[in-house]
This record gives sequence, structure tokens and C-alpha cells, in this order.
Amino acid sequence: MSQTTLIGGLHSVQAALRYDPSRVREVWLDSRRRDGRHQKLRRQLEALECPVHVSHPRALDEKLPDFNHQGVIVAWQGRPPLDEGDLAQHLDGLSHEPLILVLDQVQDPHNLGACLRSADAAGVDAVITPRDRAAGLTPVVHRVAAGAAEAVPLYQVTNLVRCLRDLRDRGIWLFGLADTGAIGLHDSDLGGAVAVVMGAEGTGLRRLTREHCDALVAIPMAGRVESLNVSVATGVVLFEAVRQRSALS
Repeated sequence: MSQTTLIGGLHSVQAALRYDPSRVREVWLDSRRRDGRHQKLRRQLEALECPVHVSHPRALDEKLPDFNHQGVIVAWQGRPPLDEGDLAQHLDGLSHEPLILVLDQVQDPHNLGACLRSADAAGVDAVITPRDRAAGLTPVVHRVAAGAAEAVPLYQVTNLVRCLRDLRDRGIWLFGLADTGAIGLHDSDLGGAVAVVMGAEGTGLRRLTREHCDALVAIPMAGRVESLNVSVATGVVLFEAVRQRSALS
């Protein structure tokens, strides 16, 4: 079944409207906000066939506590959760060599949102995460992803190692990012059917995940910092893949 998620913030709600306004099920607006941006967004939301509540800001704070909703919240009817079966069907239907992003237990919703945004910009065909011990599609993820949370297919799998084996059986090469990787990123071959495998914040790739990768690659680091944030590193690796794949086309 599909899920209803509360999305707050001007950019996130505007991105949701651009993607598919029919998914908005209910709206809450801050009665005290009168600036031009809010008024324009309010007119768009009031034109939808759904309940619109103009409320005191405290009511919005109660809907999304500890969240900067910027005076606007919508109830968003998201896609049904996607799993291994959906992933197989999706890959079967592709007419090109896939570019896949695998996130091994990324738990910070800010990082997941940023990874989804980079994945969308890079033309990634699928993002895969484990079902457990990983961030889901929270309001924070939607805000940071700025529309990419709906645009990029996100698959939550029960057993990540088994999923990696299935990808290898399809002829998809698995490149894991690791500080100790034997291959520099710019020396790796990311031009074909590829899955980029990124580890969790701080701990990196788990042992079994690392062992199921075909190669471990490292981002060259010129300064004193030893590693990059997972979302930044994801963007670096994905756009190196884009560069290589563009050179082959």
C-alpha cells in the first residue's frame, strides 16, 4: 500500500507540486504568513481538490515538531514501498546499461536526501537501501531531496548481500567506495552496467558488503581531510560515472 507522508517547507512542497500535485491529500497553512511566496503557493494549494487548513503556527508546529516547516505542510500520498521484486522488474525493463546507487545503512535523513538529489541529477536508474537500520523517506529526506525523493526509484531490500549477488548475476559490476580502495576513482571503469556501493556514516562499508564488491575504489584526497561525507562522496563518484559514460556515447 502507498504511504502518506507529511512534507513541510517551501522548496519541498513546491517540488512536490511540480512532480505531481494530485498526490497532495491535505494542506496546512500558517495564518500569519502574508509574504508573496506564501501567497503564491497558497493559491496553488487552494486550487487543489483537497482540504486546506489555515491555522495558527502552533498547529503546524504540532504537526511537524522540531521541523522548520516555513508555514506550509502537505500530506503527500507517496508511492507504495518498492522491494526486490519491483527492482527485478524495473531492471528487466531497462533498454540501457544501468547505473545504480547502493547505500549500505545510511541512517542520517539529511545524507539520504542529499544522495537522492545527486542520484536524480546523475540519471541513476535505482537507489537501493536495506530495509533495516537505514533512513526512510521522512519529511527531512523530502526537504533535502528537493523533489528527488519521488523522482528516483528507491528500493528497500530485506537482505542487501543477496541483492548484491543478484546484481552481479545480471552482469552489473559492483564498485564499493573505501578509503583503502586499491583503485583510484579516476582509474576505475564506470562506463558499463555499474552499481556504486557507498557505506554508512563513520563506519563505511560492512564487511560482507565489502566482500561482495568486484572492486574497491578510493577518491583521491589532496588535503588533510581523510574522507568526505557520504553524500558528498556519492556525488563525486556518480558524476565521475556520468563523465565516463558520456565519453562512451
